[in-house]
This record gives sequence, C-alpha cells and structure tokens, in this order.
Amino acid sequence: MALPVAERLAAHLRAWLGAWPPEAPLVVATSPARATPGWDGAVHPVVGVASPDGAVLSVPEDRVDAVAALADDLEGLRAAGDALGAALGWPDGRLFDGVFRWSEAPTGLEDAGEWVAVDDPRVPPWLLPFGGEVLMAFDPSTHENVAGVGIKVHDAFGHELAVVTEEASRGRGLARRLVAQAARHVLETGAVPTYLHADANVRSARVADAAGFPDRGWRILGASGGGRR
Repeated sequence: MALPVAERLAAHLRAWLGAWPPEAPLVVATSPARATPGWDGAVHPVVGVASPDGAVLSVPEDRVDAVAALADDLEGLRAAGDALGAALGWPDGRLFDGVFRWSEAPTGLEDAGEWVAVDDPRVPPWLLPFGGEVLMAFDPSTHENVAGVGIKVHDAFGHELAVVTEEASRGRGLARRLVAQAARHVLETGAVPTYLHADANVRSARVADAAGFPDRGWRILGASGGGRR
C-alpha cells in the first residue's frame, strides 16, 4: 500500500537532507546526497527546506559543526554574512531561498501532453538531462513541441517538476495542465510531486497555484558563492 503523501514528503526530506522534521528552529544536518551526484549528475553540497515549524539545512559532513555554530535560527544564519562562507569553505558564500511547494491533490485539469522517451528525436535539448520519460505537448497542426515537463528524481519519494512553455504558446494554460498531469503521474508511482520557484517568478507561481500546488509558506534553501576551498 502506498504511503500517505505527508509520509512520502517526510521520507523524501529525510533522505535528501538527512533529517526531518526539524526538532529546533534550525537544524544543520548532512546526508550522503551532499557528496553524490544528483538528478543532473552534479553534486549539490548545500540544500535545505524551511517550514513554519523550523528549517533543516543540509551541508557536507565536515561542515556541519561550523555552520551549526553560526546561529540558532534561519534569520540568524541569513545575517551571518561572510561567516557562512567561511564555515562552508566557500568564498563569498551566501544563503538564498525560494518557494517550496508540493501537491497531494493536483487540480483536475484536462491532460495536455503525452509521455515520450527522452531519446525520442522530438525531445528538445532542455529536457534531455531529465532522463527517463518526459511529458510533452505538441502543436496539433505542426506536431512541433510547444511545452514540456521534466521530472527531477531526487530519491524514491521526492520528484520535482520543471516546466517550460515556448513563448509563442504561452497564455493558453498548457503549463498548468502539464504540471497537474505530471503531478498525478508522480502520485500514482508512490512519490510526492514538488515544485520550486523564485519569489519573483510570478508566472511560475500562477502555474503552481492553478495546478494544485498551494504556497504553504515553505522555503527551499541553498547557498551561492565560489567553489569550496
């Protein structure tokens, strides 16, 4: 029997971050995922998620103590400035964040695409890194790709959706229909669909709302800066 969506989300975050739920306003943890290639083949050494109940920031194992000593909560860590970069071993390292959403009940919009193997010649370059199958919408007259969704498989329970619509096809509701369709598919596989976007990306926020990914006040966390020393 498939796990309830809340349990899938918790299982995903424990695997991805190394701890969940947070037992304090800020928990600094680590996970094998911080040192192994992710969905795109790259290593993502700093990842975190914050909920209204607290935050978990996952960093390389050898940096946990140094980062944890900087602050007791997320606001303190944001204010740490150069000290965070020093603790991470990153010149000019800074914390950044965006909106973290997930869906347990995608909107019942009409399907807009078809699942296509990523090695299909019709798949555009931006969808190739996702691997497996991608969801694509085609123009009915030209049969050319007009929109698509890729799935970032972080682990068995966390599948993040990414959507792009060609500029000439925007404003037709394709993105929201594709995202809802992909979310239903992810839920059927026993995982939880997640959706991330920057605060300034109003178009992406509207797509998420319309597809059944409410903004619950959760944040995705990361760090920018130079390479590690």
